[in-house]
Amino acid sequence: MKDVTQLTEGWSLRHGEELLEAAVPGCVHTDLLTAGAIPDPFIGHNETGLAWVGRRAWTYTRPLAHATGHERTDLVFDGLDTAADITLDGRPLGTTRNMHRRHRFDVTGRTGELEVRFASAYDEAAAVRAVTGERPNVYPEPSQYIRKMACNFGWDWGPTLVTAGIWRPVRLEHWSTARIDDVRPVVTVDQDRGRVDVHLGVERTERGQGRALRVEARVAGARAEAVLTGDEVTLRLEVSDPRLWWPRGYGEQPLYDLHIALSDDEGRPLDSWERRIGFRTVELDRSADEHGTGFTLVVNGVRIFARGVNWIPDDAFPSRVTPERYRTRLTQAAGANIDLVRVWGGGIYEDDAFYDVCDELGLMVWQDFLFACSAYPEEQPLRGEVEAEARDNVVRLMSHASLVLWNGNNENLWGFRDWDWEGALAGDSWGEGYYLGLLPRIVAELDPTRPYTAGSPWSGTWDHHPNDPAHGTHHSWEVWNRQDYAEYRASVPRFVAEFGWQAPPAQATLRRALPGERLAPDSPGMLHHQKAEDGNGKLDRGVARHFPLPEGDFDRWHYLTQLVQARAVAAGIEHWRSHWPVCAGTVVWQLNDCWPVTSWSAIDGDGRLKPLYHELRRVYADRLLTVQPDADGLVLAAVNQSATAWRTAVTLRRCAADGTLLRESVLDVAAAPRSVARVPVPREVAPAERSAKEFLVADADGLRALHFPVADKDFACPRSVYEVGVEPVEGREDRVDVVVTARTLVRDLLLQPDRLAPAAVCDRGPQTLLPGERTRIRVTGCGPVGEQDVRAALYCVDAT
Repeated sequence: MKDVTQLTEGWSLRHGEELLEAAVPGCVHTDLLTAGAIPDPFIGHNETGLAWVGRRAWTYTRPLAHATGHERTDLVFDGLDTAADITLDGRPLGTTRNMHRRHRFDVTGRTGELEVRFASAYDEAAAVRAVTGERPNVYPEPSQYIRKMACNFGWDWGPTLVTAGIWRPVRLEHWSTARIDDVRPVVTVDQDRGRVDVHLGVERTERGQGRALRVEARVAGARAEAVLTGDEVTLRLEVSDPRLWWPRGYGEQPLYDLHIALSDDEGRPLDSWERRIGFRTVELDRSADEHGTGFTLVVNGVRIFARGVNWIPDDAFPSRVTPERYRTRLTQAAGANIDLVRVWGGGIYEDDAFYDVCDELGLMVWQDFLFACSAYPEEQPLRGEVEAEARDNVVRLMSHASLVLWNGNNENLWGFRDWDWEGALAGDSWGEGYYLGLLPRIVAELDPTRPYTAGSPWSGTWDHHPNDPAHGTHHSWEVWNRQDYAEYRASVPRFVAEFGWQAPPAQATLRRALPGERLAPDSPGMLHHQKAEDGNGKLDRGVARHFPLPEGDFDRWHYLTQLVQARAVAAGIEHWRSHWPVCAGTVVWQLNDCWPVTSWSAIDGDGRLKPLYHELRRVYADRLLTVQPDADGLVLAAVNQSATAWRTAVTLRRCAADGTLLRESVLDVAAAPRSVARVPVPREVAPAERSAKEFLVADADGLRALHFPVADKDFACPRSVYEVGVEPVEGREDRVDVVVTARTLVRDLLLQPDRLAPAAVCDRGPQTLLPGERTRIRVTGCGPVGEQDVRAALYCVDAT
């Protein structure tokens, strides 16, 4: 049987004349940081002073000695970042030029000093650019000339920290006769039968050539076997009545262990392979209709409104993202009622642990191929790397039931049309051949049961603008860049694959990242940790459209920017969900951060939840109540994404600014499963258009929708008055209940738990209370706190 030796210990990093202890998996930056050779690049302005790290060559070394009775020993790297020459005892083993591929080298009988010499990524990119010529890029960095995580070179939310290193596991594999080279399980479902076509490839030693091999496959009680005389074979497994895998909210996520065993002609075991698979069907309905061209995911025959988020690498140094961290972040996503995670094309193909958790939680995965915001040369040496990378990762990931869509690129088709690329390229290649040719051919060949789309955004054809909201996927960025968030209601795209609004991270995150700095929107550290073009200007304009912009009051500015982020994203989602099935999904930019930064994230770089996170949980719930302006007045929309009919009595109240009830009406509303009921709001309870003294409240089944006819700064909201109580939670010293009782209208009351203790969390986001209403907020991780502590951590919208 094959033996495996993990090579995690004994590595050194050459730093000048020094040899530093190196962690594998890891990278140069983390090793230098551990050795105290550099400061933490996430703190203050330290990032700026560390540009030299990415511009140097680096060498990792370790002694390699092995003794085995097997015929063959392979040195296997799951990930090398990026351009590396590998030698053993001074003799070449091979060269790599791609962070996103696995590499295997025959080291049978060879020992000595193993060296992995990494060239500077900048030098490698320059060498490729000299061959291919210039290509346009959104950022002034050479990410399109090297198959490396693009956001290493900086992004409008990320630092420029260009890494090098052995970033994924490395091992020795000792084997005889033959080993399993790759396995492609093609899973299909037809009525009550599941089928797994296992396409298996093997590699043989010289002695193993021509020998008959036995292959056995087992799953869910089904078994198939074959005799293999060549290097490839396909086994078919038939499973009766398999339990179907469903996205979260639609059913359960049963997973089945698929076992593959390889043995020689005498039955001696040689190798094995095991993964979990799920039985389900997935289609992408791109049919034309009276609204344009659709883009609807269909799982097990059920049409789905995708409640999504975009995912970026969870750390600027991905080797630090452990399976436990993946589970934490993705469990947070599921806790916010998210059912789709888009792995964005400027990052990485994530570790298998990421997709394992998505399988378990029912989080559908939209996987980008790794191309983002740049024109990519299609010539060698890149083209061969792109094909090898795509084949490697399609085969690696296709066993995961959660993976529902392959996407060719992020924004490059749009960029070609709108970002002045076409003239600059003057006919040079820019990636179209990848997105419309190479990649769909690879997916069709290797993973034929999953849909592929050429890019995001993409209308499906050059006959329409790539970002046409009426056709395919749409990225909505004009609103954040130039408009009020109410403008999200101006259109109904078929699928919103990106949109978002910025806000700073939690105050505890800022204070850790900017020690000793007096925080202000324009303080040096705040500006350094704001990477977006005119980011603070857009934040301020977003606030100023609704509130007087606070001068010299950082705490209030911080509260208002976080509140506007939550309101903006909610406004878009509520509007688009209310237009299902014309709009079939929203994918918020973005779930997470890779360092402490002002960004579009719902969870900041230290893992703290922004108010947006709690709003996502509300607006992505199976049932949502929302009031939407319409051409003929206000409309009440009852969004029912659950599997059961929703019949409810909705209480509508027109209230004065001080909360006094002016008029009340009750509507019976019925929404069928997976549908939306839209009902006109009776005119007698609708506030007058542009009224500064009245608002509408809609309540049903514990859900609430609010409509204020004018911006907060124009509304006659009284000064908020509320009472605060702190109640201990029996048996839990780390928890308290904060009880707030409103004596006036209290708008968007928010408890910032990190102001009580850095590790504290609470279970509620912004809430609006009417006079006499009470809310209970559970705070965990704060320890004993008093009323004054809590009051200092509470914010709300007040008349100013």
